[in-house]
Amino acid sequence: MRSSQVNSSFVDLNTSGRKALAVLFDPDDTDEHSLIKSLNVCLAQKVDFIFVGGSLVTSSNLHEVVSMIKSYTDIPCILFPGNAIQIDSSADAILFLSLISGRNPELLIGQHVVAAPVVKRSNLEVIPTGYMLVNSGKPTSASYISNSQPLPNDKPSLSASTALAGEMLGLKTIYMDAGSGADEPISPKVIKAVKRAIEVPLIVGGGINTPAKAKQVLDAGADIIVIGNGAQKNLSLLAEVSKVVHFYNEALNVN
Repeated sequence: MRSSQVNSSFVDLNTSGRKALAVLFDPDDTDEHSLIKSLNVCLAQKVDFIFVGGSLVTSSNLHEVVSMIKSYTDIPCILFPGNAIQIDSSADAILFLSLISGRNPELLIGQHVVAAPVVKRSNLEVIPTGYMLVNSGKPTSASYISNSQPLPNDKPSLSASTALAGEMLGLKTIYMDAGSGADEPISPKVIKAVKRAIEVPLIVGGGINTPAKAKQVLDAGADIIVIGNGAQKNLSLLAEVSKVVHFYNEALNVN
């Protein structure tokens, strides 16, 4: 397998207090023209990571999307798979997601058994990741496809215990998600509780559709924030959120 460069960068963020921005591209919602336009903005705004994947991915252009990202940028390209077939060896790494917020055995271990031999042959860097869906106030694609109940957004201790259990099971990263198209991000109280409970890096996505919400999530303790739908619909959001992340890191350097 590839050296653990991506996971090492996650760990460095966690230990240094610096923040990072990831942009999520869903192959189902991406065409060549819009992807090239978005990648140019990612480069200009110094985006740290690009995630590729989605809850469903019905199109067959996963490889094309990953290949284009690798051709146009040197930004680490990381698979964010919704199932066992969303694997492409030309990416840099894969978030090997276990849905620890739910009780669907297929997404706790079932799909992983199917995917493991393929991932092993791919030589992708594997990052064991505890994936936690948190209620955003409305049904999302992720909760529907996963057939699981999201964690409540007003029970910080429950999310903290779930994340801690994932860490104790050996997962290297925790990814909290309000889901694609969420109106609001995860509650700062929930993020803070999880951050206090774990020592591994924390990724937070879903509902981060304004600079103010991005700052809120970063202040609560996220090491990496993920924007997807919002950035694809409005590329200026990407630039605005990027400024928030860079301002946060510049302030850290001053201090």
